[in-house]
Order: sequence, then structure tokens, then C-alpha cells
Amino acid sequence: MIIDKYEIIENSQIAAGIWQMVFKSKEIANKYLGAGQFVSVLADDNWEHPIRRPMSIAEVKNDEISIIYKVFGSVTLSLAKLKSNDSINVLGPMGNTFNVEYDKYYPILIGGGIGLSPILNLSTYLAKMDINAAIIIGAKTADEHFLQHNPNKKMFLTSDDGSKGIKGTVIDALAIVLEDIDNPKIFACGPEQMLRSIQKMLEEKSIPAQFSVESYMACGVGICQGCAIPKKQNDGYFLVCKDGPVFEAYEVKFD
Repeated sequence: MIIDKYEIIENSQIAAGIWQMVFKSKEIANKYLGAGQFVSVLADDNWEHPIRRPMSIAEVKNDEISIIYKVFGSVTLSLAKLKSNDSINVLGPMGNTFNVEYDKYYPILIGGGIGLSPILNLSTYLAKMDINAAIIIGAKTADEHFLQHNPNKKMFLTSDDGSKGIKGTVIDALAIVLEDIDNPKIFACGPEQMLRSIQKMLEEKSIPAQFSVESYMACGVGICQGCAIPKKQNDGYFLVCKDGPVFEAYEVKFD
């Protein structure tokens, strides 16, 4: 795990409220293990924003690290104001990775809200390996999408208002996709409510899944215990930063 300041290569808006930042770090790239891992960033070096924010890695290309984030508060607004050649303090890489088992299952990747990064990361990896997969990305409106709906290429977009892709949620799209797949395994990241709904649906169908769980983290290394999530099968808690962020769907409980 590395902590240092790194040069920002690019920081641009890619959809309504959605930004992509690319920074350069040979050290983090060399320790990166795969889709699911995250970094923890400081928005700036002053006392207004002293707590780090976890950001899932969207892509690692040579020594460039990409993250995707949504502007919804003062911290992410500070991130959006950073420009090329500025520097950002980053801790990482941290966390575990998805276990695809593509020799046994057909992967279905689902991302909702700000849970896009690990899903896009996994999608890129599977494409490089020539592994077929279906991808479902959900948003409230067309303005929040930066990909194209293309069912012929197994890319399914949903919007709450029907302005792009399938009208409804990722659950509606998943029901459609599952009709044509015999041996699916789901990989999902998004809001807790979305993961809870997917979990319930898959339990009824006995379909395996892995979730990348989003959580607020103050330290990112298990000291503050602010990212605890209940275990589903017995008493106790996981720490998302240390035990995850990727969990088998049957392991975690969403209250």
C-alpha cells in the first residue's frame, strides 16, 4: 500500500454530475491486483476536508490510474476543481478483487449510481480476455449516462424515466438478460437499496453473485471501523475496507 502525491493527467466531466480523473502513479499501478480494488484520496490539503474518500479504480493503464466519481457535496466539488498538472494525495491500492470463474459462469455485470468504476474495470478486463459478458448500467436519466445502449452487444442501459435504454431499474434489465443465460454469475456495485434488491432476486433463483459494497470510510485501513456491515449468516460485522469491498452476495446483510 502506497501513500503519496501524484500528478493529475486529466479531470473532466463525462456526464451530468459525473467526472473522471486520471492520475499517474507507477507505484500504485505496480501493486494493483485487479477489478474491485480502490484508492483513498484527499480532496485537498487543508482542514476543510481532512477525511479521505474511497474511490474504486475504473482502469489501470500502464502507470495511469482512472477513477470515476459523482459530484454531490463539497468534497467531490473540490475534486472536480482540480486540473491537469495539479497533484492529489492518494493512498492505495486497497481491497480485494472480483473472482469471475468465467470457465464456469457467464458474467453479468451491474452498475448503478456511483458504482460504475469497478464494473467498468471488470468489463475492460473481460474484453481483453475475449470473455463474453452482459453489462447493465442504471441511472436516473439519460443525462447521467455516458455509454450507449446496445442490446446486440449485451450492453443494457436503464433510466428511471425511460429517457435512455430500458425504462426502470437494473432489476428490470436483469430480468430480461437472465431469460437468455443458463449459467449466470452476477457482479454488482451500487447503492445499498439496489444491492438488496438484487440479493433478494438472486436468492429466489439460486444464482451466485459478488457485490462490491460502497461504504463511507474515514481511515480505509480498519482502524476507525466506520465501514462495518452486518454478516448475513451469523452475528458480527465485516469491515468493508479490510474484508472487502468485494463479498459473496450471501455473506452480507443490508439493513
